[in-house]
Amino acid sequence: MMKPLMAALAALCIIASAQKTAHAASTEVNYQTYCWQCHGMKGNGKGVNTPSMAIQPRDHSDATGMKGIPDAQLFKAIKEGGLAVSKSGLMPAWAATLSDDEIKALVQHLRKLCNCKEGT
Repeated sequence: MMKPLMAALAALCIIASAQKTAHAASTEVNYQTYCWQCHGMKGNGKGVNTPSMAIQPRDHSDATGMKGIPDAQLFKAIKEGGLAVSKSGLMPAWAATLSDDEIKALVQHLRKLCNCKEGT
């Protein structure tokens, strides 16, 4: 009786791990698809679109600049666009493209890029 239970628990752990990996991969794909052109492949604000932009995109790898931005503000900027947080109108709203969960995952991805936490 114990072996089937252990096997079931192990299977659940493998499934959960695979889902977490898939979620992380889909977040990376979302960043590559929707953010890299302006924010750069390294998140440093040096994307292919920047030479023609009057307002330069935020450097997501800048811990000093990013740590002062609350997660709620990052979420709102992604969901509603730059103007929603008094920033550039060049930052589009992604509400029609990304779910709230995908946007939350992108906020966490930005925290990884800057190696910082909100307010730290």
